[in-house]
Amino acid sequence: MQLEQARHRAEALRQLINKHNFQYYVLDDPSITDNEYDILMRELIDIETDFSDLITPDSPTQRVGVSPVSELKEVKHLAPMLSLGNAFNEDEMRAFNKRIKEKLSVNSLVFSGETKFDGLAVNILYENGLLVTAATRGDGSIGEDVTHNVRTISQVPLSLFGENIPHLIEVRGEVVMTHKGFTALNDRQRDKGEKVFANPRNAAAGSLRQLDSRVTAQRPLAFFAYGIGEYKGKTNLTSHTSILRQLKEWGLPVSSDTKRLNGIDACLSYYAEIGAVRSELAHDIDGVVFKVNEISQQRELGFVSRAPRWAIAYKFPPLEEITQLLDIEIQVGRTGALTPVARLSPVNVAGVTVTNATLHNIDEIKRKDIKIGDWVYVRRAGDVIPEIVAVIKEKRANVSDFNMPNVCPVCGSDVVRQEGEAVYRCIGGLSCSAQNIQAIIHFASRKAMNIDGLGDKLIIQLTESGLISTVADLYSLSKEQLVTLERMGEKSAENLMAALEKSKKTTLERFIYAMGIREVGEATARTLAMRYKSLELIEQATTGELETISDVGPVVAFNIYSFFQQKHNLEIIQRLLLAGIYWENNEDEINLIFSGMSFVLTGSLQVMTRDEAKQKLISLGAKVTGSVSKKTNYVVYGENAGSKYEKAIELGITTLNEESFIKMLEKEK
Repeated sequence: MQLEQARHRAEALRQLINKHNFQYYVLDDPSITDNEYDILMRELIDIETDFSDLITPDSPTQRVGVSPVSELKEVKHLAPMLSLGNAFNEDEMRAFNKRIKEKLSVNSLVFSGETKFDGLAVNILYENGLLVTAATRGDGSIGEDVTHNVRTISQVPLSLFGENIPHLIEVRGEVVMTHKGFTALNDRQRDKGEKVFANPRNAAAGSLRQLDSRVTAQRPLAFFAYGIGEYKGKTNLTSHTSILRQLKEWGLPVSSDTKRLNGIDACLSYYAEIGAVRSELAHDIDGVVFKVNEISQQRELGFVSRAPRWAIAYKFPPLEEITQLLDIEIQVGRTGALTPVARLSPVNVAGVTVTNATLHNIDEIKRKDIKIGDWVYVRRAGDVIPEIVAVIKEKRANVSDFNMPNVCPVCGSDVVRQEGEAVYRCIGGLSCSAQNIQAIIHFASRKAMNIDGLGDKLIIQLTESGLISTVADLYSLSKEQLVTLERMGEKSAENLMAALEKSKKTTLERFIYAMGIREVGEATARTLAMRYKSLELIEQATTGELETISDVGPVVAFNIYSFFQQKHNLEIIQRLLLAGIYWENNEDEINLIFSGMSFVLTGSLQVMTRDEAKQKLISLGAKVTGSVSKKTNYVVYGENAGSKYEKAIELGITTLNEESFIKMLEKEK
């Protein structure tokens, strides 16, 4: 692709992707599938990779984060970000309404009602439609510069679109995290042995104030606009509801729960309506905000102290109650992580009876000084699992300490906690029923045993029906058993039986990878197979021996050694071998000639695809990375190589065109 052709295509792709972002995030009405969207984004990334000069600040690809900043600098808001007065009951709401009517000398008022997000307020400045800066509320006049992080949030447009884009506008809104995203984030944090967040608000605030935006880019943040500050534009914005409507037309997401309300009774009804569905919302809210709708009336009412007279937040009652912690039990997750769960004396929290609460990990239990028998404060927020907020130590009596178990309560395998991790894990792997579905899905996957036709849904169906509980059970299935399953005809059953039979012939590296040993991927599995050449020798390897292997550090060595020390795992392996799984031991296999070397591929290859080249290099022991550094040994380039090739030349790294690369491979055969 020539430069000018690439320029036009990149611009067309940006417009198309921005249109689909608007349909997805703002209109909630996507017109293409996620896969089709990914294809468009991949094409744009490839063009910008090959022609780095074509990258624009507002390109949808520029959301992955940049190098860390040293500190968050201060940003002065053009118009102050004011706080809101609060109301806690109906009488205070009616008093608010009365004050405004008397001040304006009117008999009735029109309000805008909207949910009060429980997140972190931000102010985003757009100049001529382009995002310039983003800052936290701070003290209302000066906030912290979080532009680098806000740019990573998918819902925030990097450039406004539509008609009559203002010369300048400050968009006020809230950065939040959904309950689903919060749960997934904490699961990942626990899996990595890192700090878990207390609630979605803390998670959103902590993510937004990261110095490293590459971390923020991995966090499931969302954004909703709820107003404006300084504004210089042609469009005459006469009401709050018209402001929100216009923001949406310019590509900014606004809450779909916003409503135009006639009079105080309508406001109170709306408050009750939102309160009734509060627990069903995707994100946390802590009240409802009511604003006088007409901008002219807002100006007339003005401000008192640092809050507008024309707006108020009607807060919901707290989602906390007191109950007794009766016991602490252990749940084993799909990755083997052991999570302590509090069993509580039943208590009604925000209309829902709560009997369990997550305790996250032993460090969290110790930090909060939680003991069995304590009286505790329990919080519930939407679909998030309830949690213990704090202990009431004044009521402590007849309590006992909790200790993590040494063996898995599900399968009896050893439980380990690696240095630097907060999580205890069962290393039963193949034999632990708490982990079996994920273990079987991995075992059957294309890069493992490659059992064609055995997808996730069928595996779940097989386990839930009781036909299988471990990977070894797959090879005991019969056609007669399979045809009893829903949507499984005779032909499909025959095909699956044939696929199972075909999968029995494999390679040692595939078999090792299929075992699902923690942190043992394809490359490590191949290295182990090439080093030991037999499963028996791998089973007998010590951690000290394993650590001498390239790219196998202490943690991975411990994982491999521990896996093969569990008799349950060895029993499963023996059953698999007895079922007929085999591989040919070939002493003359190709040596890992590129072991320890780092390659980068760039540009368009003609004889083989970049993926084929990558797989070939990995099979020969190489590392294939996406960026060029001083540690890179070779850069293999094709047509339209772009910035990676230029950086290689700049750093003095050896470059190979496709012809030279293929000759190198042939020479090393």
